[in-house]
Amino acid sequence: MSLQTAGGNAGAPQTTETARRPRRGGRTAPASTGRGPRSSRIGSHLFLLALVLYFITPLWWLVVASTKTNSGLFTGTGGPLWFDDQFNLFQNLRDLSTHQGGIYWTWLGNSFLYALSAGVGATVLAVLAGYGFAKYRFRGRTFSFALLLGSVMVPLTALVIPTFVLLSEFQLVNTRWAVILPSLLSPLGVYLIRVYAQDVVPDEMLDAGRVDGAGELRLFFQVALPLLRPAIVTVLLLSVVATWNNYFLALAMLRSPDLLPITVGLNNWQMLSNAGAGGEQVWNLIVTGAFVSILPLIVAFLSLQRYWQGGLTLGAIK
Repeated sequence: MSLQTAGGNAGAPQTTETARRPRRGGRTAPASTGRGPRSSRIGSHLFLLALVLYFITPLWWLVVASTKTNSGLFTGTGGPLWFDDQFNLFQNLRDLSTHQGGIYWTWLGNSFLYALSAGVGATVLAVLAGYGFAKYRFRGRTFSFALLLGSVMVPLTALVIPTFVLLSEFQLVNTRWAVILPSLLSPLGVYLIRVYAQDVVPDEMLDAGRVDGAGELRLFFQVALPLLRPAIVTVLLLSVVATWNNYFLALAMLRSPDLLPITVGLNNWQMLSNAGAGGEQVWNLIVTGAFVSILPLIVAFLSLQRYWQGGLTLGAIK
């Protein structure tokens, strides 16, 4: 009886608590409390929240400051990050439209012209060059691409003076071409298109099209170009933003106030306001103009973000 009882107890199933605990080296491991992953998730969420506040705070200050008067920016009752009792945004917009004959809107139009023309042109050249580097084999391909990558490391400000000397030889200084032509070159855009085209445009698909009798132009426009749409939109936005925010190039190339972009024009107002009693205090117009100038970029990002989806054909070819 004792042996049967002992055998029966030995063959009995383990309890639920014992079965749930994994055994390591013959010893029962302690049950996990789950505090580690939860605490790490809380820490990562707090870190992301801190980053969001870090990037949103300047934008929020710009929105709030554009609603204040010139004196309210420095002595307002609401503080730097909250509104004053007097909401002056619409009056600031009216003053912005009439100050110096409404030249602000001329500057804004110049920025649109420079950014769109240079952005579209740089994107077209980057797509053509990047696709050629990715899908064609030619002599000097590796050296040319290495030279292109080396040009990415050169600061743009270091090229302004040589560019000024070059354009002055062709009498293009103080013209719109002095800003558009240098902005057409985008080594980073060529690199992005080349890397993206290598993965997204399969060589097997192009070879199949050649077997069916399709020419290179037809393969590029009907096969490769639709697949490159996310990269094209990315390069377009990067080129437009870079040209829109370019300050030093326009400052060195342009002299006429009617040709200035918004960055240089607002800086001229800031220098006049910094002059103190000898200048005109237009800090509220500067802040309001800066706020209006970022609205097109925000609209561009929000409207084009739906095209940022890639990698849909990476697994199409087995």
